[in-house]
Amino acid sequence: MDIARPSQAAAKRRRNIILGAAGLAAVLLITLGLSRLRPAAPSVERATVWIDTVKRGELLVIRRGLGTLVPEEIRWIPAQTEGRVEKRNLLPGAQVKADSVILEMSNPELELLATDAEQLLRGAQAQYTELKVRLESQFMDQTATAARVRAEFHQARMRADADKQLAEQGLIADITMQLSKVTAEELDNRNKLEQQRLAIAREAIEAQLAVQRTVVEQRISTARLRRAQVEALKLKAGMDGVLQQLPVEVGQRVTPGTNLARVAQPGKLKAVVRIAETQAKDVQIGQKATVDTRNGVIEAHVVRVDPAVENGTVAVDLHLDGALPDGARPDLSVDGNIEIVRLPDVIHVGRPAQGQADSLVSLFRLEPEGGEANRVQVKLGRTSVNMVEILSGLNVGDQVVLSDTSAWDAFDRIRLN
Repeated sequence: MDIARPSQAAAKRRRNIILGAAGLAAVLLITLGLSRLRPAAPSVERATVWIDTVKRGELLVIRRGLGTLVPEEIRWIPAQTEGRVEKRNLLPGAQVKADSVILEMSNPELELLATDAEQLLRGAQAQYTELKVRLESQFMDQTATAARVRAEFHQARMRADADKQLAEQGLIADITMQLSKVTAEELDNRNKLEQQRLAIAREAIEAQLAVQRTVVEQRISTARLRRAQVEALKLKAGMDGVLQQLPVEVGQRVTPGTNLARVAQPGKLKAVVRIAETQAKDVQIGQKATVDTRNGVIEAHVVRVDPAVENGTVAVDLHLDGALPDGARPDLSVDGNIEIVRLPDVIHVGRPAQGQADSLVSLFRLEPEGGEANRVQVKLGRTSVNMVEILSGLNVGDQVVLSDTSAWDAFDRIRLN
């Protein structure tokens, strides 16, 4: 028969309790350990990302823009009158002088108006000559009359003086002396009046001639204008240079103000580059710059900053200080680099894909072993074309991933293969 052993049953019960407690503790520890594990880091091929090393040294802050070479002296030649293009003497690309005739136009009505204006001018000049002769003749008649009155006055005065002496000697009657005196006084007054009339006649002649001269001058101006308009039918360059554009065809009728040709001096070029509006605030007149023509780099400086924004960019004019390389011509595409400031001793690194000036960004910094990269917060300072100043978050010698990491925003670390 079986004999009960209470001591063995109790031991078995304790063992089961201990095993259950140990199992439960193991489950809790495993659960706690798993909860503390970080998510698996995504793997990234090292060759597919851009990695740069943080350095200390000089940082040149520049602003880059694309643009073209543009002549400094450009002259658009407009049509002064309405006309029909009869002949194109030159084509774009031709060398021109100031008096080179680019094209010829016709306008019969304008030529008729010029002829009429010249005829009216000749008529006005003839009237002026006739009026001048007639007025001078009248003035000569008045001059002769004044001279005769003056002579009669002198004679009367001499007779009055003689009669006075004779009357004092009792040789003639007093009445005769009085008559001679009255006659002399009357002729004196007539002489003064004639002299006044002569002066007034001279002023009247000048006034009438001035009126007619005004008419003649008006006719001269009209005739010159009409003749200049006829001469303008032969379109001249007006300056030495190269004919760049001739946007009209033979037979085309143009109206006043229509641009018929563009002439420029190809030896005097400037670069016009467009800078992003967010970066143009740092561009100032006088700053140094370089212009890359793909066939040489030219020293330049800023001479004008457009106050208006167009399509998110600002136009900046660069005066070329150096000699133009071979092949430089108007409308040639160029790259312009404007030097904003030189920072002599700063911590800098390559510019991140989404790094803006004076902003806080997160970058992946490589661990010393190089197998992993952890996310760190970095404060950026001033930026250049491909470099950026580091204010905090990185030290000299750190390696960071500068490529676009938006695909890993949910992870704080990545594994580099």
